[in-house]
Amino acid sequence: MPIGPAHLHGPQAVGAPHGTRAVQPDGPPDSAQIHDEVETSDPAQLLEQVRQLPEIRQDRVDAIRAKIAEGSYETKEKLDVAIERLLDEIG
Repeated sequence: MPIGPAHLHGPQAVGAPHGTRAVQPDGPPDSAQIHDEVETSDPAQLLEQVRQLPEIRQDRVDAIRAKIAEGSYETKEKLDVAIERLLDEIG
């Protein structure tokens, strides 16, 4: 196959015979485009909620248990307040 100025390639487009490609930068990507994301599992979220609860006041728990045992703790007013608080928390 002849090579050199006497060698003809035939008809070609007016533009360059090779297409141009976008040049990728050699450096790291722009820091504004980088972002981190953290996902936690359901058990981990529950543990975090438990950690945020206030400490248990054992003296108060013992007093309420004693009232429940003797039957003097549950009243209609207390149940109404408890139900209201529960509905507020759920809704």
